[in-house]
Amino acid sequence: MQGFKRKVVYVISFELIAIALASVLLRWLSDSPVETAGITAVVSSVIAMTWNYVYNMLFEAWERRQSRKGRSLLRRAVHAVGFELGLVTMLVPLFAWVLGVSLLVALVLNAVMIVFFLVYGFVFNLVFDRVFGLPLSAQG
Repeated sequence: MQGFKRKVVYVISFELIAIALASVLLRWLSDSPVETAGITAVVSSVIAMTWNYVYNMLFEAWERRQSRKGRSLLRRAVHAVGFELGLVTMLVPLFAWVLGVSLLVALVLNAVMIVFFLVYGFVFNLVFDRVFGLPLSAQG
């Protein structure tokens, strides 16, 4: 599977599985009702996808104006840290409000979710590529 179809299947399956797993994790960590944890996971997913789109659009606009082209390790690190800082800024207050926890607890929950998504993203991509094959860009 390649192209647009692959991207759609990827995003939908990634987010649906992530929402299910994050709901369980948030419920367990915050001792919130499953409905509250589920709503938090869904809203977080929508925020993350929207932020991803907006942030990358802004980053690429900034990147186009730079005299040095390419993506060095430093530029990639700045990109990743900037994305995560923006997401944390949006999600920590959401977690505190919806889950009824302090900002500090919400920050810890968010840190756990970041680690969870790091591992989940790695495993998901590995499994997805095994099930659907590598994209053309990665084929030799």
